[in-house]
Amino acid sequence: MLYRLSVRTLVEYVYRSGSISSRFRAAVSFSEGTKAHNKVQNEYSGNDQSEVFLRADIPYEELVFTLEGRCDGLLFSGNGVTVEEIKSTGGELVNIEEYSYPVHWAQAQCYAYIYAMDHGLSEITVKLTYYQTVSEEQKSFLRIYSSSELQQFIIEMLEGFYPYAKWRINHIAERDDSIAKLEFPFPEYRSGQRKLAGAVYKTIEEKRSLFADAPTGIGKTISVSFPAVKSIGAGHAKRIFYLTAKTIARKAAEDAFSRMLDAGLKLKVVVITAKDKICFNRNEACSMGSCEFTEGYYDRLNNALLDLLMNEGLINRQVIEAYALKHRLCPFEFSLDAAFASDAVICDYNYIFDPRVSLKRLLEEQKRQTVLLIDEAHNLVERGRDMFSAILHKKAFLDLQRKYKGNNYAIFEVSSNINNYFIALKKQCGEEKKLVSKQLPNEILPLLEKFSEAAESVLIVNSNNDSALLEVYFQVHSFIRIAKLFDESFVTYAEATKNEVSMKLFCLDPSLHLKRMGKGFCAKVHFSATLAPLAYHTELLGGGEEDYHIAIGSPFSAEQTEVSILPLSTRYKDRPAAIKPIVDLLKEIENKETGNYLVFFPSYQFLREVQDAFMIINPKAEVLVQDTFFTEQDRETFLGSFSEGRNGLLLGFAVMGGIFSEGIDLKGDRLNGVVIIGVGLPQLSFERDIIKNYFQKYGKNGYDYAYVFPGINKVLQAGGRLIRSETDAGKIFLVDDRFLTSRYIRMLPENWRDFHVLN
Repeated sequence: MLYRLSVRTLVEYVYRSGSISSRFRAAVSFSEGTKAHNKVQNEYSGNDQSEVFLRADIPYEELVFTLEGRCDGLLFSGNGVTVEEIKSTGGELVNIEEYSYPVHWAQAQCYAYIYAMDHGLSEITVKLTYYQTVSEEQKSFLRIYSSSELQQFIIEMLEGFYPYAKWRINHIAERDDSIAKLEFPFPEYRSGQRKLAGAVYKTIEEKRSLFADAPTGIGKTISVSFPAVKSIGAGHAKRIFYLTAKTIARKAAEDAFSRMLDAGLKLKVVVITAKDKICFNRNEACSMGSCEFTEGYYDRLNNALLDLLMNEGLINRQVIEAYALKHRLCPFEFSLDAAFASDAVICDYNYIFDPRVSLKRLLEEQKRQTVLLIDEAHNLVERGRDMFSAILHKKAFLDLQRKYKGNNYAIFEVSSNINNYFIALKKQCGEEKKLVSKQLPNEILPLLEKFSEAAESVLIVNSNNDSALLEVYFQVHSFIRIAKLFDESFVTYAEATKNEVSMKLFCLDPSLHLKRMGKGFCAKVHFSATLAPLAYHTELLGGGEEDYHIAIGSPFSAEQTEVSILPLSTRYKDRPAAIKPIVDLLKEIENKETGNYLVFFPSYQFLREVQDAFMIINPKAEVLVQDTFFTEQDRETFLGSFSEGRNGLLLGFAVMGGIFSEGIDLKGDRLNGVVIIGVGLPQLSFERDIIKNYFQKYGKNGYDYAYVFPGINKVLQAGGRLIRSETDAGKIFLVDDRFLTSRYIRMLPENWRDFHVLN
């Protein structure tokens, strides 16, 4: 049986050893690594070859391993052939010794073995070259290997990899057989589910992109995950990444895969939890370089992975923590390593789309076999803007200037120069205290490069003594990285206050950058209950006319939802006058209704003002209030209070666009009504106006793009909490006179349009 295997995968599995380094290491980007390779390869003579694809079939036990990879260089001379492996580094070459990195030698030896066997060589030379990306210095080591030595080396490598390969072959056979037998894990499809599932399967089969607007309550999660799993069984894909914006949506994905696993599916599903949440030591020991879970991590990893994969299907946070404790491994790093061995991964958007966080280990070949399922895709517009923007603050450099005066001249000098730059920038901001430019701030970039180099020289020696320097270093590195993406979709803007100046590279239109980060994947499925207007979201999420689009109508009848509109101005200037009518409405609901209601406000401030007024006239009312600093436990406690069979009325006050306005699933009698105050418009701001002006310039309705469309998304998500199944029923109160205008009526779901107007 054939087992296809890349050289890199083999050597990293077998030869990675030792600890996860908690010490600072200078970052080397992919482009810098490519540049380093090109610099070395440009020195080759006419007969030498670079980037040579090598492949060999090697039998071991009952398997035949097809080992393949791309060799950096083949150097030819009168003495024979030399295989060169090139590695770039931001660290000092003096710290690299011949035997520092056995995995690098192993990679070179694999290429040497393949070439020597192909050409019948009795011996071959291996050259390992390290290239320092800043100084451009090189350091090389040479070894000569006989063919018999290389043969023995390869056999020992395959012996180490064989248990994993054996497990994987058995797993794939068992997985595909279970997928073939898997039925839709519900008695029947809801209206619209089969149509959505069919569109998802066709999209993956044809390796396209899909934008699906499907109503809340239809069961979108299972409708996209089930056909994606089926596509793996049919050979159209090998891995699924289910991407979400919020933890609560991740739970829905977990539940969908868990339901399929309970129905007999044999799939390995890994849930990635953020490092700050899953760290056993809450990052304290990690930052101090003394964590027992990172010491010797790679010495224990392979056995731990096999233990995990052989015994678990849904590998969520609890499972990761249990096995990480059992094998004394860092749980976050363990979850990443498990993800690369899994069939499906549930994680945040940023692991794919954020250029500063994305999973660099996901190789291009793996991308071509991976499906992206992008949940609540409307959130990716704003998240995209955040991912491709970067900001710097003057105070950070002033603090470093003062701290390093007399201690480190290089950091002191460059911090002083950057601080002076900000002082000049503050003057340019003028009386309005703001400055917008379509140009990249080229004057500061050389200073930031110098700062990065100076900071690296300190941090490489000891990053534990100065967390402030480390934090600013990462901010600078992020700014430099984003600066390389700067194009017509960006502006640079500065804001000045009495004691501070900030400068931001602000991405106005994330579409091209999201498209670039998503390039190479097998298929992409964007889905949401609020992907309307569909053209707006398709445009800003990097879609095009060649992509598939589908809008699923609501499966629920208008009779299930009683919609009322209170024509009241909730515009910011009118909010003080709106408090009493809103309190009167809530009091009337309390007098007439029983059960549980969610009341969504446009801001925390307005929430508290209405709450105070309501409690004065009704001090015994049962009211829960979302706080600005809710933890996961606080959220669960809040939702747990929404119980069935309540005699009186529970009011839950929450903020529109917050953790309770999307992704939560209060079925049946757990939620009886929703009150939505305002049309969800983002607060008028300098940034929003920049976005408005940008799209206006390109012939769009800038106000809609910056304010109206993001706002109505919040309204529809909040209202979508109410009807979650065919048997649910309840009331929606829309509080704002703008809901009666033709612009907003057109954007309301069909089953909301038969509304009553309250006096």
